[in-house]
Amino acid sequence: MTYLLDVNALLALAHAAHSHHTRVARWVAALSPDHVLATCSITELGFVRIAPQARLSPHVPAARDLLAQLRASTRPPFVRLNDDLGSDSLPAWADTPASTTDGYLTALAARRDAQLVTLDAGIPGSVLIPG
Repeated sequence: MTYLLDVNALLALAHAAHSHHTRVARWVAALSPDHVLATCSITELGFVRIAPQARLSPHVPAARDLLAQLRASTRPPFVRLNDDLGSDSLPAWADTPASTTDGYLTALAARRDAQLVTLDAGIPGSVLIPG
């Protein structure tokens, strides 16, 4: 199974100072050896943008380096999903500005035989990392 991490889950996994780091790290540690974690352009750009803003990384180059280190992991392995979908791929439930990214990531995951993984409850079709 391939799991597309949303931006918050990706940030939490990469940064020990994140309030949900232990939660995400515990979930990742419990994955089977055949499970794969995934990023995409949107989640990677969100990571690089938000990590410095949240003071999890000192600046954009450091966030990029940390993301590269995380993606180089072999346990679990990481892949980058090709995200070539347009706004016409949004599911019907993504009908507010706040739901568009979640809707897009859910559609991308489905198109790539993956599942979106998140810390946010209420995203249809996603896997909620248990607290």
